[in-house]
Amino acid sequence: MTVELPLDGYTCAQVIDPERRRWLSVTGAVGAAAAAATALPFVSSFAPSERAKAAGSSVEVDIADLAPGAMKVVEWRGKPVWIMRRTPEQLAELETISGLADPASNRSDQPEYTRNTPRSIKPEILVAVGICTHLGCSPSAAFTPGEPAIGADWPGGFLCPCHGSTFDFAGRVFKNKPAPTNLEIPPHQYLSDTRLIIGSDELDQA
Repeated sequence: MTVELPLDGYTCAQVIDPERRRWLSVTGAVGAAAAAATALPFVSSFAPSERAKAAGSSVEVDIADLAPGAMKVVEWRGKPVWIMRRTPEQLAELETISGLADPASNRSDQPEYTRNTPRSIKPEILVAVGICTHLGCSPSAAFTPGEPAIGADWPGGFLCPCHGSTFDFAGRVFKNKPAPTNLEIPPHQYLSDTRLIIGSDELDQA
């Protein structure tokens, strides 16, 4: 059974001091802009199989319906995992983007086979744990480049509303942000062109 759940279902619940309130405003503005444009394809569904409910189990995901620029969310080990099909433009941006804290992901948590610029097996498909590496909040989608509420030089990506960490479309954090590392990339592998399994790979059949 598939249960629809908003992406921000994992945002942290805490008191935000006045200096941080502006990030909530930013998130609200980004959300309003996306809603007004209605041009952002987005799929949000927590869909673990029955066997995946056991701790540590892997999760199989069908991505046949995932359109370019769209993202779906599944649950793995109690964590939200983002699966996004990046557009050619979003992929090209990853090669030229600047201002990243760890562009080569040397300090970040990901399998060796995703230690590349897009941080993925298939260049167009991002598979990342949607939890900020600062205090465990869940970033929101901020896909529109140049979003005025964030900045004219914003390339598009993800914004954590709690403390303002920003990430590109590979989950790489920008410099001078609270998050110390890039978003985690979980172990995964493809069973076919349209199906992947999270929590298991060729090196470790979990």
